[in-house]
Amino acid sequence: MKKIKIAIIAGAVAISGFVSFGFVDNYFELSKNLDIFATLYKEVNTYYVDETKPGELMKTGIDAMLKSLDPYTNFIPESQIEDFKFMTTGQYGGIGALIHKDGDHVVISEPYEGFPAYNADLKAGDILIEVDGKKVSGKSTSEISEALKGQPNTVVKLLIERPGTKGNLNIDLTRKEIKIDDVPYAGMLNEKVGYIRLTSFTQTASKQVIDALNKLKKEHNAQSIVFDLRGNGGGLLNESINIVNAFVPKGTMVVQTKGKISEWDATYRTLNAPVDTEIPVVVLVDDHSASASEIVSGSLQDLDRAVIVGDRTFGKGLVQQTRRLSYNAQLKVTVAKYYIPSGRCIQKIDYAHRDKDGDAPIVADSLIVPYKTLVNKRTVYDGKGINPDIKVEERDASNITAVLVTKYHIFDYATQYRLNHESIAPASEFHLTDKEYDDFIAYLSDKNITYETETEKQLKKLKEVATKEKYFQLADEEYKSLEDKLVLDKSGDLMKFKDEIKEILENEIISRYYFQKGRIQASLNNDPTVSKAIEILGNKEIYTGILKGTYTKN
Repeated sequence: MKKIKIAIIAGAVAISGFVSFGFVDNYFELSKNLDIFATLYKEVNTYYVDETKPGELMKTGIDAMLKSLDPYTNFIPESQIEDFKFMTTGQYGGIGALIHKDGDHVVISEPYEGFPAYNADLKAGDILIEVDGKKVSGKSTSEISEALKGQPNTVVKLLIERPGTKGNLNIDLTRKEIKIDDVPYAGMLNEKVGYIRLTSFTQTASKQVIDALNKLKKEHNAQSIVFDLRGNGGGLLNESINIVNAFVPKGTMVVQTKGKISEWDATYRTLNAPVDTEIPVVVLVDDHSASASEIVSGSLQDLDRAVIVGDRTFGKGLVQQTRRLSYNAQLKVTVAKYYIPSGRCIQKIDYAHRDKDGDAPIVADSLIVPYKTLVNKRTVYDGKGINPDIKVEERDASNITAVLVTKYHIFDYATQYRLNHESIAPASEFHLTDKEYDDFIAYLSDKNITYETETEKQLKKLKEVATKEKYFQLADEEYKSLEDKLVLDKSGDLMKFKDEIKEILENEIISRYYFQKGRIQASLNNDPTVSKAIEILGNKEIYTGILKGTYTKN
């Protein structure tokens, strides 16, 4: 009997091996390569000519391995868990302030209203000299940020230099739990149109959106909504579903996920009663709107529930999940692709088919597939993100503006302006006078604002090619004349791009008095995408025509 039993078991194993031979083969490959990696790691650490740092060496190997998959599959060591939690919760222990590096200095960019830095009267432009007695000079912003963070109710001692003030200031701050609002601003654009800006999808995103929507409707009688997702890189999947739920009936399918294993195959429907299924909605997007932002904008487009305005979105149709590892580390791994109501996946980059150089290609136009929206049967497409119903291209900053921003000339002038002006007009009304703009130009007289235009770069290339082919000497004088004209023309860029520079300068100054809310409020005044949204919502025929696919631009 024992022999028969053994034979049956062996037969079962043989059948199992036949059925799942691929699994067994793959398991052998995993075991073999893990053994190779472990022995290689041991040999390198033992025999390499210089001292190695085993932890750093291992993390480098892990990071390189995961990088070959996609940018979203990451190893999170225990030391970085708090930063990862901040991405999902928006919470951390700290002082509540943005910082940046300017030369050798680490500078306060902006304190968050209501948090320790703000309450202790730290100001934008304050220079950090010491943190807990340790010199800041020579440290990176990430190192200083780490030093400023800590457990709530612990004290951090700062030594700061404040422009316009003699001597350094000692400030003791008690860290608190910092929670950054997902909705930093909501208000009325005019008597009828409400506006909601959503910057992240943490655990409180849907509640803040719904609260803002209810407030705009009840307290301001908003009759339509501009929902701004520009620059929003995404976050939690469930929050995107709950936000869509505010505008569509309970039980509506918002998104499906499909992975390699059935565990990640799921259909997500709205679970709650909506706030308003009739109010006209325009969603604003750009090329930095990604992931959860694309689920919201894409599903509202597929359901013919909102008009999408702006620029084509980023194109991230992948879903990540965290897996616990040894020693409190975690793995954030891509487990599925998501599909919005029309059935399309908007993933732009094909990480599974890299070329010989290891680069992942963008989905080819020939592979783009048309789909239909669920109600009005408009044609929409998969791949390459969400294409807006009405396209409004982002304004590119001029070279001179980019230099003034990146070299912190605008930031530093705003600091000086705040020292000389106790108060300014409300954020929506404040404007610099022409004389004040002239003062700004005078302020720049001894500052480095040199830059090279694209025209100058191309002119240099022309000279290089012409010299190489021995033609340059034939046009030497003409080249010099053209070069002089371009330099002369560039010298007038501060006036040529006055409106653009002035707008950014005003917003920076406004932020010194009214912080992030004021900056957002002021920026809406001259925003062409917002203006287009207001125009669409102000004309019912255009709004419904876009949703029905019958609108044609004159």
